[in-house]
Amino acid sequence: MLGSANTQSPGYFSATKHAWPTLLFLLPLLGAYEGGVIWMGGEQSEALRNGADAWLRWALQVFGLKHILLMPMIVLGWLLLRSVLGWGSRPSGNLGIVLGMAVESGIFALGLWSLSRNFGPLLEHFGIPLQVPAQWTANELAMARIITFVGAGIYEEVLFRLLIFSGMVLMLRIIFFPKFLAIPIAAIGSALLFAAAHHIGTYGEPFDRYVFLFRAAAGLYFAFLYQFRGFGVAVGTHAGYDVLVGLQLG
Repeated sequence: MLGSANTQSPGYFSATKHAWPTLLFLLPLLGAYEGGVIWMGGEQSEALRNGADAWLRWALQVFGLKHILLMPMIVLGWLLLRSVLGWGSRPSGNLGIVLGMAVESGIFALGLWSLSRNFGPLLEHFGIPLQVPAQWTANELAMARIITFVGAGIYEEVLFRLLIFSGMVLMLRIIFFPKFLAIPIAAIGSALLFAAAHHIGTYGEPFDRYVFLFRAAAGLYFAFLYQFRGFGVAVGTHAGYDVLVGLQLG
């Protein structure tokens, strides 16, 4: 039954994993990405969509579902449904929680970016191939890159953590793997798929073992954040890291 927020509101570290503050945190990120793609891309908006976003949309199109806003509506609808189901246990002080998630995501993104600096050729190779209109100015290109990297943070986490990692954990638990084994096995499996996916398809990068190994390590990092800090922090960290690396700051 719906009611007021739990009088014994969970602490911050538990609250970040609740669907309601996660929805509030992701809403502006999804809005910025989807709105930016439509605004910047115009008739060529599909050129700004990252691989995971394109794959998920292709899967929907197989079933004849082609509306441009369907994918973000599914993500937000899933979070809204979980929020309603857990309404009685939702945390209070959501503004502070959302701001904390933003700060936490920034710290984790900087941490991963700092680690990536030790992987030699990684920064030269890392990134999502981007097709853009030739007439764009340097500022427009930079904005398009930021939009694309934010999208990568959202939809790669939807695909590789929310769907694949969680799905693997569920399947392993169904066949009676204990949780303490299911989680690391699923984390490793989803991380390897995450790394391999960047070398698949028309715009896949040539294989580089250093890049592959780091992306696998990054996949483990994101799986750890998803499991212990929640979906929102994993998305925020991934988006922040992609922007840092993509724009080659520092």
